[in-house]
Amino acid sequence: MGVDQTELGLPADPVGRRVSCDGERATVRYVGPVPPTAGLWLGVEWDNPERGKHDGSHEGVHYFTCRNPKGGSFVRPAKVSFGVDFLTALQQVYQIKEEVLSEEIAISSKKLKWAFKDCCSFESRTSVLFDFCEVNGPGAEGEIRKTTPHVAWLGLSGTLLSCWEDVAAIAQQLDQLDSLQLSDNRLRLPSDPSAHCQAFCNLKVLALNRCDLTWPQILECAPMWPQLEDLCVEDNNITELQRPVGVLQSLKSLNVSCNPVEQRSVLSIAALPRLEQLKLMKIGLSDVRFDDAAPGSQTASFPALKNLNLDDNNISEWRVVDELAKLPGLVQFSCSGNPLVSSDGNPKTVTQILIAKLGQLVLLNRNILRPEDRRGAELDYIKMFGEEWLKAGGASQLGTEFASQHPRYQSLIDKYGAPEEGELKKQEPFALKNQLLKINFVFPDDAGRKPIEKKLPASMVVQKVKGLLYRLLKVPATDLKLTYTCNKKVGTEFEIDSDLKTLQFYSIEDGDQVLVRWS
Repeated sequence: MGVDQTELGLPADPVGRRVSCDGERATVRYVGPVPPTAGLWLGVEWDNPERGKHDGSHEGVHYFTCRNPKGGSFVRPAKVSFGVDFLTALQQVYQIKEEVLSEEIAISSKKLKWAFKDCCSFESRTSVLFDFCEVNGPGAEGEIRKTTPHVAWLGLSGTLLSCWEDVAAIAQQLDQLDSLQLSDNRLRLPSDPSAHCQAFCNLKVLALNRCDLTWPQILECAPMWPQLEDLCVEDNNITELQRPVGVLQSLKSLNVSCNPVEQRSVLSIAALPRLEQLKLMKIGLSDVRFDDAAPGSQTASFPALKNLNLDDNNISEWRVVDELAKLPGLVQFSCSGNPLVSSDGNPKTVTQILIAKLGQLVLLNRNILRPEDRRGAELDYIKMFGEEWLKAGGASQLGTEFASQHPRYQSLIDKYGAPEEGELKKQEPFALKNQLLKINFVFPDDAGRKPIEKKLPASMVVQKVKGLLYRLLKVPATDLKLTYTCNKKVGTEFEIDSDLKTLQFYSIEDGDQVLVRWS
């Protein structure tokens, strides 16, 4: 005899719906029996695959499919919540209890009743925040428009919404909606995106972080957002960018950080005509090339770009900075956390070179550049590479190799004049003894192990340091966790969190102590 799903509190169409269970989010993939046990089960695919146990199979029978081989579980219906509609959530989150709505306050020995209903009216609200609430849909047709007609900012991150159609059904009742937060959701793609463009016709800002989306899926949804200006899609499944054709043309700001993006595909978005701000932090970027422009010339790519953030990537070659100098409007740039180094190993010199190479910058690594900062950096740059300039022919006949490595150098000579010979900073390679750092390795979790002193090159990457420690300790490099302390800041422990960065990058100096721990 079959089980009546409605008697168990299940919706009429549970498969594909989003549920909450023990604080975790999942999607229902199966409803039915799982022999030999009795009763009804829900087969769910967890957003967090570590929460699961299998791939949708039990005792050789495949009940549903998971993208992750351990992403599924069977749970009883009583263990999950299918959530509530928009208005129910509104009352749960914002409704103030009756005893608070009318509160007696003594003022000058008189008791006045303050009615809070008017100032807390849903109708007057311009923002509603439902982040990680169990909203599952719009509820009765037209009721949102009646209750919260003036909402312009809506937070729906981490909800139980299942599809874009439900989001559109909410948005079409909010005529003033211009900012929408939809991060940490798993939304089925719409069958006809263009049918929902009216629902989002005023939308300017959209966040879709951690939604497990690919770039083609984002482009597929993009016809719904005809006026979108700010799109944030951090930490998704974006591996290869493709050119937006007929969509996202109004975009002014794009954040694709924390995605495993193929770096050659970055130029696929270079034709966006209004894009002013681009964030590409933590995507593994090591190279950028604008082959349409010669060194010192302007590229046609990213015609409106003013603000570029490349923090925490793998940029180590100054040639990449010269390529970025081809961007015609770049005035704000951030590249902290990249292994760019100067010949003297001084991080301040790196900043000077960046300022000198990027002639239009007004903001570098979130610091405002004053006119005296630029003048000092450019004069230092002239002196720093003056001998190379002279050897390459100087003002009389400058070699093409030097000109390609230092595209702005001649214009700086024109601006400030050629350096006097006594001013030149000799760019001699370091002697090996000057490159070596004396480092004391200590083992705070192993009291019986004596410290080890080693002299290592400042240019040595952390990965090789761990390889050295593996040979000394016989502990796998992947198990090693390194931090360091320095004499300048006694008592402070700094994390060494990237195997691909150099000791020099972390500003480790001669005599510093590296603390070695392992699991």
